[in-house]
Amino acid sequence: MRKSIGLTALSILMMFQSLSAQETPSKEYTERYQNVLKQTQWMREARFGMFIHFGAYAVPSRGEWVKSNERLTTEQYQKYIDSFNPVDFDARKWAKTAKAAGMKYAVLTAKHHDGFCMFDSKLTDYKLSNQFGGRDLVREFLDAFRAEGLKVGLYYSIIDWNHKDYPNVGNHPQRDDKDYGKRTFNWDNYLKYMHGQVEELVKNYGKIDIMWFDYSFGEYSGEKWKAKELVKMIRKYQPEIILDNRLENNEGSSSKQRTISELGDFETPEQGIPDVPLTDKYGNSIPWETCMTMNTSWGYNESDKNWKSPELIVNCLVNCVSKNGNLLLNVGPDPKGNIPDASIQILSKVGTWMEKNGESIYGCGASAIPKPEWGRYTQKGNILYAHWMNQNLGDINAKGVNFANVKNVFMLSSGAELSYNKTWWGNQEHGNFFINVNSKSEKPDYLDTVLKIEMKK
Repeated sequence: MRKSIGLTALSILMMFQSLSAQETPSKEYTERYQNVLKQTQWMREARFGMFIHFGAYAVPSRGEWVKSNERLTTEQYQKYIDSFNPVDFDARKWAKTAKAAGMKYAVLTAKHHDGFCMFDSKLTDYKLSNQFGGRDLVREFLDAFRAEGLKVGLYYSIIDWNHKDYPNVGNHPQRDDKDYGKRTFNWDNYLKYMHGQVEELVKNYGKIDIMWFDYSFGEYSGEKWKAKELVKMIRKYQPEIILDNRLENNEGSSSKQRTISELGDFETPEQGIPDVPLTDKYGNSIPWETCMTMNTSWGYNESDKNWKSPELIVNCLVNCVSKNGNLLLNVGPDPKGNIPDASIQILSKVGTWMEKNGESIYGCGASAIPKPEWGRYTQKGNILYAHWMNQNLGDINAKGVNFANVKNVFMLSSGAELSYNKTWWGNQEHGNFFINVNSKSEKPDYLDTVLKIEMKK
């Protein structure tokens, strides 16, 4: 027994020695981290944004990867380019939809993997403006969303299935075409083109708040793209811009040794939410944003009716914020440029909830109090927001809230005061904080009922 205790003590001692010997951040890294926090402050306060995947792939209506999934050649894909004519496109409608949903920023695909440009690039004729009366859809998007007071971002694919000097690697549609692979590809020429297009976007379209690159894979990562040179050029024109991390990673890094790189300011988990708040290897909270579809497709998909409910979307948003993250929720307009009716209806219900409960989202982050069975917490300063998401019988127990430190409790949506106590039905466990919600099981707001707990300063 004594020998066992000695080994345990030795193990503990070794653990603390290991922790004390842990690498500490350099001065350079600390400065970079502080600068990233400053740059991303508005984003971390906004918490909710709109992703817009729109391009010629809307015409076949089988998602934005149709050219790759079906191994289509550029010649075969051309019929979709020729047919693409978004006659109903109205950026002002899009912007008003995003704002009404409670979103604070939006990111539009300026160019996706198929290489077809939604902006009037001077470096190619493979662009919408040539067949859209000279209209620059990206410029109209930026103007309309800025007019609504929303921050703006542009998605740009660093891979390109159309460019003659981009090789048939990764998920290129001709990846299995041996004859195609025998072609001569001038990689430097492709990089010149890619860098040139990014320069057009950051130089000629006013202030851009986010540049959302997609994506690296295998050896095609970091300096393969001449990423340092690219980032330096971007920041020359847009010193306050925020960059995602996909010049180095695809869908962000899941490593516990993550750091904030000079090539990206925030991580980008996709179609999923981390289990815990993301931190760098030094334990510092780092910015992140989950991008998520409303059905299962990014680009318009006529047959995809698997829509997420407004309740699930609100729950996902709260889940992200409760872990210091953002939600970038996607819409995929149809070939004519209309956001699908199903998306509009869902966003309308989310917007109604946000109008009454947005205070528990904007500027909020994680709480130190453990997640309860009935929902989640978000917090801003001395205000704790209890998000009642799951069915609960009886009073809500916000266990861990210091009873003596509570000033008031309210129903956030109505402002009604709620009573609270240390016990309910004789339960006297330490740390109890029961809030009387007069409920049998169903929450008053089926999406998410928010209880505002005001703590003494």
